[in-house]
Amino acid sequence: MILTKAQYDEIAQCLVSVPPTRQSLRKLKQRFPSQSQATLLSIFSQEYQKHIKRTHAKHHTSEAIESYYQRYLNGVGRNGAAPVLLDLANEVDYAPSLMARIILERFLQEHEETPPSKSVINSMLRDPSQIPDGVLANQVYQCIVNDCCYGPLVDCIKHAIGHEHEVLLRDLLLEKSLSFLDEDQLRAKGYDKTPDFILQVPVAVEGHIIHWIESKASFGDECSHHAYLHDQFWSYWNRFGPGLVIYWYGFIQELDCNRERGILLKACFPTDIVTLCHSLA
Repeated sequence: MILTKAQYDEIAQCLVSVPPTRQSLRKLKQRFPSQSQATLLSIFSQEYQKHIKRTHAKHHTSEAIESYYQRYLNGVGRNGAAPVLLDLANEVDYAPSLMARIILERFLQEHEETPPSKSVINSMLRDPSQIPDGVLANQVYQCIVNDCCYGPLVDCIKHAIGHEHEVLLRDLLLEKSLSFLDEDQLRAKGYDKTPDFILQVPVAVEGHIIHWIESKASFGDECSHHAYLHDQFWSYWNRFGPGLVIYWYGFIQELDCNRERGILLKACFPTDIVTLCHSLA
């Protein structure tokens, strides 16, 4: 799904004042019925992550942490079964999983002899049954399963979706009988930063030569695309030549402005691939 900048801004504007819940996503789908659920979810998640990055610091002052912890203690003191942490996160407009991390770290600092390591915290968030307090374990669990943008559950889903689309791309390349090297093969050859697939014989797509293909199971907005250009795509171009990026959930049309410089954007696997054999025929 390719959107103009104006169409994207209209969707993003609708997300300014809505909480990051599945109910909000359903309302967004009703507001923009022509857009796919996957595209809206990707935009929804990216816009919320931008918001969290902008407001992250204020939630991590010592005053804020102490205030949240005391409110948590008071809340579970009244009713330990109530979703105290989840309600607190929604009230202060912070991701439930990140709120759970704040309270868990504060709890362990109070009850353990040594400060908890990051690996211990991450392990407890992945498996709340490891948390030595049953009430807090339940509160953390509620935050994790109700967070649709952050947390270990979301990370697992994103990883699985990313892998699924890489497998899909591999199958499409094989279907077209295109010879390629994948990321693992390239790393075995000593490359440290590589696209998902290098074509051993270049192809042409819409009149542009393609040496490599990168799969992105997300929507290409300005923020993420510019970051990818800086961190990945131009490095690939510098080392391997011009290439193709597939944003499976769409992108902002105006971002596809580097074709002549060697980076082509598509929202699906191209159907008009011209191979060397075809060109010679």
